[in-house]
Amino acid sequence: MSLKEELLKRLSDGVVEMEEDDVEEAAKEYLEAGYPAFDGIMEGLVDGMNRASQLYEEEEYFVTDVLLCSDAMYVGLDILRPYLPEESGEGKIKGIIGVVEGDTHDIGKNLVKIMMETAGFEMIDLGRDVPLEQFIETAKEEEADLICMSTLMTTTMGGMETVIHMLEDAGMRDKVKVMIGGGPISQKYADKIGADGYSQNAVEAVKLAKRLLNIA
Repeated sequence: MSLKEELLKRLSDGVVEMEEDDVEEAAKEYLEAGYPAFDGIMEGLVDGMNRASQLYEEEEYFVTDVLLCSDAMYVGLDILRPYLPEESGEGKIKGIIGVVEGDTHDIGKNLVKIMMETAGFEMIDLGRDVPLEQFIETAKEEEADLICMSTLMTTTMGGMETVIHMLEDAGMRDKVKVMIGGGPISQKYADKIGADGYSQNAVEAVKLAKRLLNIA
């Protein structure tokens, strides 16, 4: 195993094991060795977070564990992010992201936001339990190109369709792409409510956004 692979594994393991100090140490060593920050984030920190999410799905981790994993990931992100190649501010694609009203689960949303920002998108984070009209108002104010909505609850899924209808009523539907995701969401549901796309994880979300907005 090369030094780079070893450090990436330490970053990933540190996130899974909720060891903030280990992540901090590995991130600093990784930068000192001259490796690209982007790989450290994607193949180290995000890899660890994906593993933690998998453990959560398999019911080996609880929500509290995943939150501690994300804390460790953020420690690493704070160190690595300043070393990402500078994207020019001009012509940045602007997206709105949030968890729909009635739901407070935001780990998946936070991961998507990080991945989108890492890929050069400018993301405006509305947080969780977001009133539906706030998606529309913010998209209008910010002249956003994209709205990303997530939920982990079947009871709040209908809010996504409501937002799409509100965009239509505001005459904005052809200007704004709508992406949805979260545990109970599927491609079938996205098609049913007229969303532009669905992604099942943060990596796919970036690919989907680029495809929808014709970005190479």
